Amino acid sequence: MACAASTSALSCTAAAALTAHASPSRTAATLSCKSAFSGSLRLTSRSRTARPHSQRRVAVVSPRAVDILTWEEAKEAVDKDGYTIVDIRDVTQYERARIPGSVHIPAFILNTDNDIGTIVRRIAHTSMPGNLYGLAFTKPNPDFISTIRSKFPTPDSKILFVCQEGLRSTSVAADLERLGFTNVVVTAGLNKLRPGLFPKEGERELQNAGKGGFVAIQKEFSIILGSILISAILFLKFFPEQAEVIFGNL
Repeated sequence: MACAASTSALSCTAAAALTAHASPSRTAATLSCKSAFSGSLRLTSRSRTARPHSQRRVAVVSPRAVDILTWEEAKEAVDKDGYTIVDIRDVTQYERARIPGSVHIPAFILNTDNDIGTIVRRIAHTSMPGNLYGLAFTKPNPDFISTIRSKFPTPDSKILFVCQEGLRSTSVAADLERLGFTNVVVTAGLNKLRPGLFPKEGERELQNAGKGGFVAIQKEFSIILGSILISAILFLKFFPEQAEVIFGNL
């Protein structure tokens, strides 16, 4: 009995795979079958025009797989296929650098709540990651999904989600696909974007928009500190008597 159920499930799986690959156009092939143990087995395969299914990379975010484009493919999707860039970063990163024409719908917003628990978390956040990395203290945007639906009312809207590292956009794209959106894709993150591929607005390069606080000035600080140390070493080497007088009086 168990063997028969397993054989049936495997047969359904094979049939679904053959059905999905048999259609080269942009279609959806869905096959459902019953087994004694799993109840209902549902397999869905989509073929996108961006590139062949066998070459496409995917990031698995249960229960679906989200298409990840390279930045070169993303450029082509925007310029030729009519995809709209939706930037989901918080307002601090977006203001540092952004792609012109992108739609800003933050998945997280600044947390200005004043309950005791939030105040404690805000103090702890500001004392370390806030000052060190320049990370904003945020919370999930409760209006994110409703804003997406108002901006893109049809489920086949072509949306390219971007964030700084690609993690938030992948999660958001998976949520939108579960809600029925069929043309959502993501990239690896702005921090991996090659300079010059996309135009930019803001004071920083797009790949550095996630850096703030001490990290943002670390390079300049290191240069200044290194220059001081080198000058001190050279002074001690070439002017030892003067150095002895100066440091001896300290």
